Amino acid sequence: MADTTLDPKNADKRTAERYIRRGQLDEKAWTQHLATLPDVAEKAVPIESLLDDDADDFDDEDDAE
Repeated sequence: MADTTLDPKNADKRTAERYIRRGQLDEKAWTQHLATLPDVAEKAVPIESLLDDDADDFDDEDDAE
């Protein structure tokens, strides 16, 4: 039988739980992989975005004139 286990670096947070349940990813290997990842929080930058509802609010202000 072929080895069907995944290398943890090929999984992400969204899929790792599913792979662990299926036996395709070893939970211990996943935990060790996470421990090796660098903390890059200081590289984060704030972003601003408008949601559809917010964009509609701007249109309403124009309509009031």
